[in-house]
Amino acid sequence: MFEKIRNLKNKKGFTLVELIVVLVILAILAALLIPALTGYIDKANKEKVIVEARMVVMAAQTEASSLYGKAGAGNNLSTATADSLNAAAAEAIKLAEMNSNEVGATATLTNEGKVEKAIYTNSLYTVVYENGSYNVYDVNGADADKKAALNAFTLTVGSTTGKATIDSTT
Repeated sequence: MFEKIRNLKNKKGFTLVELIVVLVILAILAALLIPALTGYIDKANKEKVIVEARMVVMAAQTEASSLYGKAGAGNNLSTATADSLNAAAAEAIKLAEMNSNEVGATATLTNEGKVEKAIYTNSLYTVVYENGSYNVYDVNGADADKKAALNAFTLTVGSTTGKATIDSTT
């Protein structure tokens, strides 16, 4: 009988206190790690929206170049019609792969067929492309002139504007 009790005392294992100490250490490490991970998630979301905005700028530039080429020798985009801008905006939606009702974009083109300014907005962020740089704003913190209407792509040359609605079913 005493031999069985001695054998139980000699068994190796963790005490309850040791287990609680390990759990407390793990909880402290998790508390330090979670804020760091959320920072990486926010940074990744901002990088993602910049990539989406670059696609919009490239699509607008492609369509601007196409319109400029169609204008003919000696002409520029000042002769562009609202119908041609509507068609270009619809094509830009396809090129930029905008297939959600929760995104929108506007692009202002120069008469020489270059993208002067572009604004891309999704449900979280607004990205403004101007002078070759991209600036990201929180959609709630951005001013009205730094937001694009959702569910549409708008192209503007001078005083002429073309607009196309994003079809989320395609």
